Amino acid sequence: MKTVPRERGQKVVATNRKARHDYTIEDTYEAGLVLTGTEVKSLRAGRASLVDGYAFIDAGEAWLDAVHIPEYNEGTWTNHPPRRKRKLLLHKQQILKLSSKVKEGGYTLVPLQLYFSDGRAKVEIALAKGKREYDKRQALRERQDKREAERAISSRKYMGE
Repeated sequence: MKTVPRERGQKVVATNRKARHDYTIEDTYEAGLVLTGTEVKSLRAGRASLVDGYAFIDAGEAWLDAVHIPEYNEGTWTNHPPRRKRKLLLHKQQILKLSSKVKEGGYTLVPLQLYFSDGRAKVEIALAKGKREYDKRQALRERQDKREAERAISSRKYMGE
């Protein structure tokens, strides 16, 4: 009997870059996902989108909703619906802590990254607070100023001054 070597390391499938722009990230958690076979195969092919995704707590369970995992090309009648509700695997204490923060108000649960860690599908969710429009503009301005300063420093080094 031949054994297949286990997958090692971390392979990122999808990231939600817009979440870091739209939200102030307070805390992050790694959660497992309950998936069907065709969902795993589609993820292994590197196909997923976290753009509209969000997480919520319902009856003591964490759920991930509106994350788009497209149907598997070679799948048959066993294929999954692309935007179904998926259960998140978290510890009870984590769920209680997240639930209390979200009920407190102003906080939401946003998926940041979908990846495989040692062959298991994981999602990084963040406890986040929405940014105001002026906060977003200020963050963009700061990033642009930093980039310009670095560019000026590197050009001086390059010129030999």
